Amino acid sequence: MTDTPQKGEVRLPKSLRGRFAALRNVWPFLKLVWQASPTLTLIAALLRLIRAVLPVAALWFGKLIIDEVVRLIGMENGPDTMLNWWQAGYADALLLYLAAEFGLAILSDVTGRLIGLTDSLLSERLSVSSSIKLMEHAATLDLEDFEDTEFQDQLDRARRQTSGRMTLTGQLLNQMQDIITVLTFAGGLVVYNPWLIVLLILALIPAFLGETYFNAQTYSLDYQRTPARRELDYIRQTAASVDTAKEVKIFGLSRFLIDRYRFLSESFFKANRRIAEQRALWGGVFTTIGTVGYYLAYVWIIGRTLTGQLTIGDLTFLSASFRRLRTLLEGLLTSFSTTAAQALYLDDLFGFFKVAPEIASPENPVPLPVPIKSGFVFEDVGFRYPGAEKWAVRHLSFELQAGETLALVGENGAGKTTLVKLLARLYDPDEGRILLDGRDLREFDIDELRGAMGVIFQDFVRFNLSASDNIAVGRISERDNRARIEEAAARSLAAQVITGLPAGYDQMIGKRFRNGVELSGGEWQKVAIARAYMRGAEVLILDEPTAALDARSEYEVFLRFKELSEGKTAILISHRFSSVRMADRILVLANGRVEAIGTHEELLAAGGRYAELFELQAAGYR
Repeated sequence: MTDTPQKGEVRLPKSLRGRFAALRNVWPFLKLVWQASPTLTLIAALLRLIRAVLPVAALWFGKLIIDEVVRLIGMENGPDTMLNWWQAGYADALLLYLAAEFGLAILSDVTGRLIGLTDSLLSERLSVSSSIKLMEHAATLDLEDFEDTEFQDQLDRARRQTSGRMTLTGQLLNQMQDIITVLTFAGGLVVYNPWLIVLLILALIPAFLGETYFNAQTYSLDYQRTPARRELDYIRQTAASVDTAKEVKIFGLSRFLIDRYRFLSESFFKANRRIAEQRALWGGVFTTIGTVGYYLAYVWIIGRTLTGQLTIGDLTFLSASFRRLRTLLEGLLTSFSTTAAQALYLDDLFGFFKVAPEIASPENPVPLPVPIKSGFVFEDVGFRYPGAEKWAVRHLSFELQAGETLALVGENGAGKTTLVKLLARLYDPDEGRILLDGRDLREFDIDELRGAMGVIFQDFVRFNLSASDNIAVGRISERDNRARIEEAAARSLAAQVITGLPAGYDQMIGKRFRNGVELSGGEWQKVAIARAYMRGAEVLILDEPTAALDARSEYEVFLRFKELSEGKTAILISHRFSSVRMADRILVLANGRVEAIGTHEELLAAGGRYAELFELQAAGYR
């Protein structure tokens, strides 16, 4: 049994050691920070180095000021006014110490503001950089991954880390600053009594362990709630969305959705409250232990001062240093615990980056044939979707000849769309192989192969972009080629739709953004079909993209498709037999297998499923 996490899986830490093992993510995270902006990272580190030594320096000059004031007060026959003190030169050292403390105060304020500015800019850079890195990696993954619910959970958690954990940048830099400050304060205390440091650490360990425990509990809860959180987001979107508003109102779904949202939110609240109450209770106990340790040390310092072993300045310096050191160590230990907890969340991000695609280009791909000479051959191809028991397609064997238009016919679930996904290598067969001009598809560069195909699926994406960009996505490298975009629109009959829009090709379509114009289902489909023509591909595939068109419009689209696919290899999927009969050959699929193949006339003459379905549809028009 392997210990390697599978796709979508992140192991939850059970032990203290396991929780801190997540700190291994800190170094890769710091590399992400550096890659986001080396200049800002160096500036942030330098500013914190300066700021780290300011507190102890300020306290030391405060001690010198107090001791100097005490010395001056104890002088016999000293001047009777402040002015006389300065004029007599007695206060030169005091003036120097005051000037130094004033300068340190100004420097502290300035560096604090500069740190805030730098952190803000660096976090923004990091958020953008990590989001781009996540999108780039997601683009390399398989369609199979995105159709897996566990992977969707992992992707959702990773997406949240690109923005939700950016405070970790400042936190890590602050820790480095605090460590330097702690070392400077500790150095001062060690000179007087090393046991003060030991007492302080012992007093703070319980609070540190408590925070570590509750941070792990919070992460565990968040991890387990990922599916429910996705459901919450979905309900919130569904209850108030232009895409769902009609049916929500007609079916009266608002109360149902609100009640479901309230139920999930209430369960989240109760779980969070339980952890928060325990954290507050034990946090109070642990803080009391730390306070006891501080006052034990304070009593020792007062005792040494009363016996004359320490000066008043020493008393001020030591008590303030011990108090600051206690606060710093308490914050630092808690911060380490919080960092470990945030590092657990980073497991989601870096775990996502470790997911590797199974479908990839070979190291030395075979050049793609241009033009295609003989075509595609399916040799005993079988494929089963991940986690499914039933084969989507099996024992598929047929040829798609170069320059041929092949129509796929079959009832829903027969395997038509699956066949198209295999041809575009969105999936690889579990059995058999698919050949292109005699070579296995897996021998070609995957980007070149897909670049040679123009595919419009029945569930095409309605991009909330301009009309021009909605067509240009078919070949996004030609986005600025307006002539090619307009030609594609004319071929798909989308031109008449677009010219009627207020801003023409520059009109934003879709209602997500301001000034967007919504299209009808049929109008959207004409725009989507234009993408296939924009593609200018060797292979054209239309997978039922005309379902929302009326019979005349669909006939015109397919008639145009037949003309424009002349000399190209094409696949056409449609439930309307008036359209598929235009194809050179028709392949009939049933239960994932090839049942028959031939021309319209041959299949009608042979009887069987095709003739039966044709007659059923024809009867509806009689």
